[in-house]
Amino acid sequence: MGSGRNVAGMASPVHPEPATVGQLRAAGHQSRTTKEELRANLQQRLAAGAVAFPGIVGFDDSVLPELETALLAGHDLVLLGERGQGKTRLMRTLVALLDEWSPEVTGCEIHDDPYAPVCIRCRALAAELGDDLPIAWRHRDDRYTEKLATPDTSVGDLIGDVDPVKVAQGRTLGDPETVHYGLVPRANRGVFGLNELPDLAERIQVALFNVLEERDIQVRGYSLRLPLDVFLVATANPEDYTNRGRIITPLKDRFGAEIRTHYLTELDDEVALLRQEAVLVAEVGDHLLEVLARFSRNLRDSPSVDQRSGVSARFAIAAAEAVAGSALRRAARTGEAEAVARVGDLGAVLPTLLGKVEFEMGEEGRERAVLDHLLKLAVAATFRHRLGGLDLSGFTAVFTDGEGVETGDLVPAVDLLAQLGTVPGLSKVLQRLSYDDAAGRGQVAAAAEFALEGLHLTRRIDKDTVAGRTVYGAA
Repeated sequence: MGSGRNVAGMASPVHPEPATVGQLRAAGHQSRTTKEELRANLQQRLAAGAVAFPGIVGFDDSVLPELETALLAGHDLVLLGERGQGKTRLMRTLVALLDEWSPEVTGCEIHDDPYAPVCIRCRALAAELGDDLPIAWRHRDDRYTEKLATPDTSVGDLIGDVDPVKVAQGRTLGDPETVHYGLVPRANRGVFGLNELPDLAERIQVALFNVLEERDIQVRGYSLRLPLDVFLVATANPEDYTNRGRIITPLKDRFGAEIRTHYLTELDDEVALLRQEAVLVAEVGDHLLEVLARFSRNLRDSPSVDQRSGVSARFAIAAAEAVAGSALRRAARTGEAEAVARVGDLGAVLPTLLGKVEFEMGEEGRERAVLDHLLKLAVAATFRHRLGGLDLSGFTAVFTDGEGVETGDLVPAVDLLAQLGTVPGLSKVLQRLSYDDAAGRGQVAAAAEFALEGLHLTRRIDKDTVAGRTVYGAA
């Protein structure tokens, strides 16, 4: 897979040279199990002070120490947490702790270790060819297998079943080579991630007993023992895991570690996550990302929201992307040269987010009002954090003659700034919002509109909104 890649963290341009077991042995290669690779490479990163789990934000003092301990102990594990807490993202980072290249018997369906093949085909080839047994090199990216557990998942999907094509070719049903291997044996000598484990039917969960305890598989009553080398990690939601008891007790007992994830506790981490994950088609200032981060936290604390289902980090990510989309729409409709999001774009995207939040039964019909209220609280808190203590009398002075300032999701920056004119103190607002002296009109308009909205929410100016148009005026 991608032998020409050379980006950091991806495949080197070339894999190691040995092409046979004899050459591999002569080169001094030593075989390690998957868990030994994970342990050794994690130890090396920790000792060097390197980032062991790139892209994971806000878990440094909570989740990651527990995860590191479990990996060093060689434990299969369950990541337990509400939706949108980064469980899948964390699970996918584990593959980066494997050796970059790993040798396997050429053509083996279950990626046998050339030194100790376990499938019938490879054992026969090893006995026949000896040191001439051909090997291939597998990149670590190809050693990660992920399966979303669904109620219709079968034992055949995970473990294996009889292959009717091989039977039709003349092999007898008793021949182990008629077996079609499932996802777990095909993940041999790699990491197998099982998303939403509780959704597996109980009889299917039973099929994982041997994988976790005896490290082998059984298929359709065959006298077939395949000692697998698989690191198994699963994710689960606490609601399914504890309240409904959807993971059977013997299977829970076979996992070595259960690690609880959580929503981010620090506001700066929430903002950093948004900046990292959101694909923004327009410029969205840090002050607006802070508003969205506070908005998400307000939802997680609100009694109007069903906290058992949680408020996913994907909520704020989708909101940031929608806000950027609203800014790009304004630029396209008005001919603006640069698309810069403003605080008015936040309200414009609220209806698109309703489906991402589960409300309590008593809030039926009030969902939009709840979101509006919590968003205003988030804007006001960000205003106090960013612009608190700043002299904004220059903005309130704009309205002393009774004139209003009109804005909206289709009002271009140049029109908004023309209505404001020269405002004393605007440069300090720009500085507080991390804009420099070279700020463009879109950025200046974004800063000015944020100041106006904050003044309104702190009851220093008035505001009327009708049909997508907002007019700020004297209180």
